[in-house]
Amino acid sequence: MKFESQPSYSLGQRTPATREVAAGENSGNVTLVSQSALGAINRGRVLQALYDNGPKSRADLARLAGVNRTTITGIVQPMIEDQLLIEGDASPSDVKGGKPARPLYFNPDAPMLGAVLLLPGTIQSCLVALTGEIKAVTKAEFDPHGDTEAFIAVMTKTLTATLSQAQQAPFGIGVASAGMIDSDKGTILTVNLAPVLTGLPLVALLQERFSLPVVIDHHPRALLVGDRWFGPGRGQQNFAAVYTGEVLGGAFFIDGKVYRGLAGSGGELGHSVVQIDGALCNCGKHGCWETVAALPWLRKEAVRMGLPHPRSVTCARLVKETDEGSNAAEELLDRYTRNVAFGIVNLQQTLSLNSYVLHGDVAGGGMKAAELIRRHVEQLVVKRPGQEISITVNGIGEGHTALRGAAGLVLSSHLKLVI
Repeated sequence: MKFESQPSYSLGQRTPATREVAAGENSGNVTLVSQSALGAINRGRVLQALYDNGPKSRADLARLAGVNRTTITGIVQPMIEDQLLIEGDASPSDVKGGKPARPLYFNPDAPMLGAVLLLPGTIQSCLVALTGEIKAVTKAEFDPHGDTEAFIAVMTKTLTATLSQAQQAPFGIGVASAGMIDSDKGTILTVNLAPVLTGLPLVALLQERFSLPVVIDHHPRALLVGDRWFGPGRGQQNFAAVYTGEVLGGAFFIDGKVYRGLAGSGGELGHSVVQIDGALCNCGKHGCWETVAALPWLRKEAVRMGLPHPRSVTCARLVKETDEGSNAAEELLDRYTRNVAFGIVNLQQTLSLNSYVLHGDVAGGGMKAAELIRRHVEQLVVKRPGQEISITVNGIGEGHTALRGAAGLVLSSHLKLVI
């Protein structure tokens, strides 16, 4: 088996996340890190190095990590025995007379990862290979205001159709869900646009029906994990994912770790207030970021401005019509991207992440929308000398990124990785 090599990136220095685990997270207490936790950190760093760099030999990984080959062997050998990794054909060594190098990469015959994307009214499930390849996609619809048992039946049928195509039992099932999620208890707390999901202990239900490990997280955090493992977040230690659609959401990757907050409550960006006494939000508050930077606002403004077919306006359509010379589309696009920029400015002022990946409707506007947002951010933010702010678009499609992120949740959980 031959592997194609990719550009190299350093594994980097010991991250603040690693230091946090080593020092302990309890204020006033010193908690020594266990050997298993150290092992999880090291496994995670090696796996991320392979995702970031492509196939690498043990010697390559040792050089990237600044350790000896024996240390790397101790980390990768159990993953080879667990069939997560496989060694390719030997290639000539760079060192004269040295042992031929055998590149390590993900085993194409390893068990796959089950993934589910659950949004109001729609379910997607699939199998994801360790390399990120998506297979066996199954889609279904459900009544967001309907009966709980009917939803569970649709979910079970959809996931069964996907899992039945696996050659061997998957490592587990990851769920990326809309709404507020208690990731510790595996429960969907509330989904304003799909009340049928509110209060649903989905992890327990799926574990009972499929006898597999199940993990769930907030949809934007799954997008973030997908970015980190497979997309623009590769190699980054700090960045945020921002999603716009019928709602607005986001997530943070800080010092090498996904920030979840207590019971997964962190990152409810759509409900941060950007306009005191502004429009009423679905959550019951006024002036949430979501009220001025999501599709409902965009389409309401399109109606007010008299744009043709306003109920189907999207960021992608505004970009197209702007390029065709529409002044009205250009004006609305500028206001929309400025409203998106407002929330990013608050994030930048608070966390100084410097890097933001766009998803959903605003990502449909491509690099033109991203550049408009960046310009607005640059105008509004208080910058430090030499500080560069990056606004990028994940171009592979929001659905696939979320599914890959759900698979990444399983991967992190199965290997007990610190992410």
